[in-house]
Amino acid sequence: MAKARLRWRKQPDQDEYGAAAEYLSLVLPAAEVKAVVARLRRATTTPHKPKDLERASGEKLLPADDPEVKAEIKKSGKGKGLAPVLMVRGHLGEDRALVIADGYHRLCAGYHVDPEAEIPCRIADLA
Repeated sequence: MAKARLRWRKQPDQDEYGAAAEYLSLVLPAAEVKAVVARLRRATTTPHKPKDLERASGEKLLPADDPEVKAEIKKSGKGKGLAPVLMVRGHLGEDRALVIADGYHRLCAGYHVDPEAEIPCRIADLA
């Protein structure tokens, strides 16, 4: 039996960039948020394994039965592609080397469906 796979889009929608900006505004000054989001827009979409993203970000994954994680899996199951995860790379050795700016629930869904299947990401450097 083949493993289940999530459907992914190659490009984020405008609302994903807006969500990333909202989150980043909690941890960065406004001018830096604007610059980082601009870099996310220009970033190339690249595939990464969710288990590696979890480790690099230091985030703990939500359980598979979390309502928002289940909603992402269900959305994909209905044929809707999920947006790439938007991330910001900090500096190794600092508090967090990688920050999930948008797509935390999508990352969790990807992990629970298949931790070895690569998911699309856009990663921008902090500076």
